[in-house]
Amino acid sequence: MDERSGRRLAWSTAIFSLATGLSRILGLVRESVASYYFGAAGRINAFTVAFQFPNLVRSLLADAALSSAFVPVFSELLERGDRKRAWRVASSLVWLTLLGLTGLTALFVLVAPWVLRPFHPVDLPLTVALARILFPTVALLAVSGIVVGILNSYEHFSVPALSPVFWNLAIILGLVLGVPRAHGIDAKLYVYAGAVLAGTVIQVLLPLPWLRGRDDRLRLVIDWRDPAVKRVFALMLPVTLGLGLINFNATVDTFFASRYIDPSLAPRAIETAFRLYMLPQGMFSVAIATVLFPSLARLAARADLDGFRSTVSLGLRQIAFLLVPASVVSAVLAEPIVRLVYQRGRFEPSQTRVVAAALAAFALGLTFNGTMLMLNRSFFSLQSNWIPTLVALGNLFVNAVLDAAFYRFGTWGIPLSTSVVNIAGTALLLVLLRRRLGRIELEETASAWARIVAAALPLAGVSFGVWYVLDRAVGRSFGGQVVSLGLALLAGGATYLFSCRLLRVRETEALLSLRARLRRR
Repeated sequence: MDERSGRRLAWSTAIFSLATGLSRILGLVRESVASYYFGAAGRINAFTVAFQFPNLVRSLLADAALSSAFVPVFSELLERGDRKRAWRVASSLVWLTLLGLTGLTALFVLVAPWVLRPFHPVDLPLTVALARILFPTVALLAVSGIVVGILNSYEHFSVPALSPVFWNLAIILGLVLGVPRAHGIDAKLYVYAGAVLAGTVIQVLLPLPWLRGRDDRLRLVIDWRDPAVKRVFALMLPVTLGLGLINFNATVDTFFASRYIDPSLAPRAIETAFRLYMLPQGMFSVAIATVLFPSLARLAARADLDGFRSTVSLGLRQIAFLLVPASVVSAVLAEPIVRLVYQRGRFEPSQTRVVAAALAAFALGLTFNGTMLMLNRSFFSLQSNWIPTLVALGNLFVNAVLDAAFYRFGTWGIPLSTSVVNIAGTALLLVLLRRRLGRIELEETASAWARIVAAALPLAGVSFGVWYVLDRAVGRSFGGQVVSLGLALLAGGATYLFSCRLLRVRETEALLSLRARLRRR
């Protein structure tokens, strides 16, 4: 990929990252508000366990899984100029998935007690009731997955990225208005679940107006005989397994945390650490992979393997450039980050230490989780969907084995297992992609990674040192924590960029060109 394309990617990624970053920040606000009302210990863990199965089925059959199978087929039809058929395929998929997942929701409502009992939740009846309220989000997000796929295929990324902003706002509003008026912890948790459902409806409806003015519109049609519809479902099977197995790891993690560590603390502690871990993921790696996915699909459809290799390499380098420093910061400043975001109301200092240890363990695999996402999308673009699926299946087995070994370390052992799996999965996917393409720009990518890691080492010392000094100088009031942590992050970030310039990290140039472009505007 040439310098101009790299700058265009940087601009598109920046817009998407800002939109996604706003959503992730509001997600942290949402979690902070929830932690204020519920803490990390007690019956809030019933909500965490209840959310696992709707979230797992969503990852298997809706949202990103459906979108990842749909985008290559839809993009290929657009590339061939068969636009009417592309929209007919999209319409058919909307109604087929909506009908199918509505039926699955009804089934889950019946079998929920038997599905959730093995988790040994803190309160089984409460967990079942919450799961029944939350499960309809699966069918709604299936529609969202197709709408987002259509917009992304037309390289429209900002509105889909902003939709979760309103999802988070709806939940925050529901918590702030509803929880203080509810009587009893169970009623407050029902308010939380109802707010999630209402927010999901808003998330689905918001992008629909932006479908207008495209080549066609969604219609009430079910053409399940269309070969393109069948191909989406054929592609979706391995994609479903590939993405779903990744999310199934979270369900396995929750099982070990709830059943073998502490059902009244460990599931929620891991979940709150995971939300912090996902902030840089959503802002950077998800943004890069989402922006590149339609381009990769088109390059694969044209059989432009040189362009494909270059684009994948660029994506991996940019993910490392953005996530390696985020990983370092998440590890060395885990406790002050958790304290600032969560520690208030019912969230106690003893819970902060548990969550911070989990965040530091997650940080080890942060960058590799991003690279796995990029590599998975690369295989999906090539329509070689079974390769990442088999890797995900292997990761599931390794994750379960490591969970069984590492839970003895305590709550942080479960995130450590996830990090080890991310590292192993990235290595295997790189080997398999090299076999699939004949060669990849591995030497250039590895050289960039080495310089990025070297540049991140001073970041660790500077950021921790600045925080340590300021923490003792300004204290731990909310304002004091904002000052100490904020200046530590600024000093560390400046040190990292300076080191990147000294080491001639090429990705810094794309960032500087983006700054120049913003100034011109």
